[in-house]
Amino acid sequence: MTDLAASADQQQRETTSTSSRGTRILGVVTVVSMAILLMFTFGITSPDAQLGESIRIMYVHVPTISLTYVLMILNAVCGVWYLAKRSEFADLLAHAAGELAVLFLGFSIVSGALWGRITWGAYWVWDARLTTTALLFLLYVGYLAVRSVPAEPQARGTRSAVVGIAAALLIPVVHKSVDWWSSLHQQRTLFGTLDPKIGGTQLFTLMFSFVAFGFLAAWLLIHRFRVAWLAERVADRELDAAIAQRREEAQR
Repeated sequence: MTDLAASADQQQRETTSTSSRGTRILGVVTVVSMAILLMFTFGITSPDAQLGESIRIMYVHVPTISLTYVLMILNAVCGVWYLAKRSEFADLLAHAAGELAVLFLGFSIVSGALWGRITWGAYWVWDARLTTTALLFLLYVGYLAVRSVPAEPQARGTRSAVVGIAAALLIPVVHKSVDWWSSLHQQRTLFGTLDPKIGGTQLFTLMFSFVAFGFLAAWLLIHRFRVAWLAERVADRELDAAIAQRREEAQR
C-alpha cells in the first residue's frame, strides 16, 4: 500500500507541476550561462573603440532580437501544423512561442532604445527598422489578444494560427529594412557579412550571448508550454464535471 500511495503521489506531482529533472538541469545550465555572460559583458570585455561602453548593450540586444525571430518562426510553423493536423500540441506550442516572442521583442526594444539614447541622443526615432519592429510587436500583441478571446479550442486555434502566420510574414521586411530604406540603425555587424566588424573577446561574448539566451528561451518555452497544457487539462475536467452535473439534474 505504501508503494501504491507513493506512486499516486508521484503521478499527482507530475500532472500538476511544470518541473522535471530535465528542466531543473536546464535551469541550472541557464543560470550558470547567464552568470558567465554577465562576467564577460561587464568584467572581461573591453569597451569598443568607436561605440565605447555602449557596446555592452549589444550583448543583450542582438541575441534577444535573433531569438525573437526564431520564436516567431516557430509560432508560424506550429500554426501551419495546427491547420493541417489539428494538433493540440502544435497549438499550445504556438501559444508558448508567441508569448515568449513578445517578451524577447520587448527586451530588444528596451535595449535598443537605451542604445539609441546614447548613440543618437533619442530613445526612439521613426526610421525604417524601428517602425517595422514596432509594427511587428503590435501584431504579436494582437496574436495574444486573439488567443485570449473566449471560444471553442478549435476555433481559437484556427484564428490564432492564421494571425501568427500572417504576422511572421513581416519578419523579412524588418530584417531587410536597413538595406531597403534609409535608416539610422546600425548595419549588420556579424551575420550576413564576410568581414565581421567585431573580434576578440567582443566576438566571443556576443557569440556566447546567443548560447546563454538560447538556454533561457528553451527553459521558458518548456515551462510555458506545460502551463498551457495543464490549463487545458483543468478546463477539460471542469467541462466534464459540468456535463456530469447537468446529466444528474436531468435525471432528477
